[in-house]
Amino acid sequence: MAQAKRGDTVRVHYTGRLENGKVFDTSMQRHPLRFTIGGDRIFAGVEQAVLGMRPGESKTVRVPMEDAFGSYCEDKVVTVDRGRFPEDLNLEEGQTLEITSSDGQHTVVTVTDISESEVTLDANHPLAGKDLILDVQLIDIL
Repeated sequence: MAQAKRGDTVRVHYTGRLENGKVFDTSMQRHPLRFTIGGDRIFAGVEQAVLGMRPGESKTVRVPMEDAFGSYCEDKVVTVDRGRFPEDLNLEEGQTLEITSSDGQHTVVTVTDISESEVTLDANHPLAGKDLILDVQLIDIL
C-alpha cells in the first residue's frame, strides 16, 4: 500500500486541540481536508504529520508554533481612533474585520478592546503563539 509523499494530493480528517485539550477545529462532521503535500496551502506541521502515512492510518502529533501559525507578535496589535470607523458600525470585542491599508493590502484583524475614543485591533492569527496537537487520519491518496 502506498505511503503519502511530497507531491501527493491527499484527503485527511483531523481534530486540532490546544495543549489544554480545547478543540479549535475538526473536520469530522464535514468533508475531509484535501491538499497537495508541498503545495504551500497548509502549514508545515500538517504536511509533516501526513508524510509516510498509509491510507487508513491515524496518528497524533504535536506541532510547535513555529510550524503552525508562528509566534505572537506585539507589533501586530494597534490602537486606532474610534472616529476612523463608520458611526453605524456596531463594533464588538472578538469581532473580526477586514481592513485595507493605504497600499491596498487586505488584513483580517480581531477587535480586542473598545473604548469611547479608541479601538484596539490584533492582526495576529488567533492561534499564533500556540503549540497545537493534531489527531490526523489519512483517508486516501488521490
